[in-house]
Amino acid sequence: MLLHVRQVLERDEIRHARAMLETAEWVDGRVTAGVQSAVAKNNEQLPQQGQGTRALQDLVLAGLGRHVTFFSAALPKRVFPPLFNRYGGDANSFGSHVDNAVRFIPGAHHERVRTDISCTLFLAEPDEYDGGELVVQDTFGEQRVKLAAGDMVLYPGTSVHRVEPVTRGYRLACFFWVESMVRSDEQRRLLFELDTHLMALREQYGEGTAAIGLTGTYHNLLRMWADT
Repeated sequence: MLLHVRQVLERDEIRHARAMLETAEWVDGRVTAGVQSAVAKNNEQLPQQGQGTRALQDLVLAGLGRHVTFFSAALPKRVFPPLFNRYGGDANSFGSHVDNAVRFIPGAHHERVRTDISCTLFLAEPDEYDGGELVVQDTFGEQRVKLAAGDMVLYPGTSVHRVEPVTRGYRLACFFWVESMVRSDEQRRLLFELDTHLMALREQYGEGTAAIGLTGTYHNLLRMWADT
């Protein structure tokens, strides 16, 4: 499931993040690349454990924590500490690759995250740079994604994807992975669609018999499929 999640960050939060990124010291993005993706990767990143990175991570995690759509779609069990990258100038692209299946959390003792869901949160407006589209291959072909600052895209970690070369300006983004309580992308999609329709049903008709019954079905499916 490829999903556009709107307004993960508010405007003042985006301004704060941008101010921090403008004074940041960037390093070669290949420091977090796997063997295959390192060949294709040509961008810059913030150091994973710097003080500024931790402040930005807290900002993003707070936005995720209050976002109902993110929780409904991802059903997060673990979230990899968000990372931040920049594309532009000579470091301006990321060729086709697949993310590592498992990521080790820096500084944590043998703590791992299975990358069920890949996430990109855009921090620059689309008119600030040319190129830089995230291109995700799925069963319907290539999906090209370039979103407003503060918006995020979720897509299966199994997907082949790339970032097109940035030919003007700088593309700023946050990226991370989610290990979901529900491992199957198909099952997560069904649960998300059911939850979305349930919310619409409640809004239109209140907590009637149908809404209560379907809520039970949702939670019984989640109970059957979830690994907590």
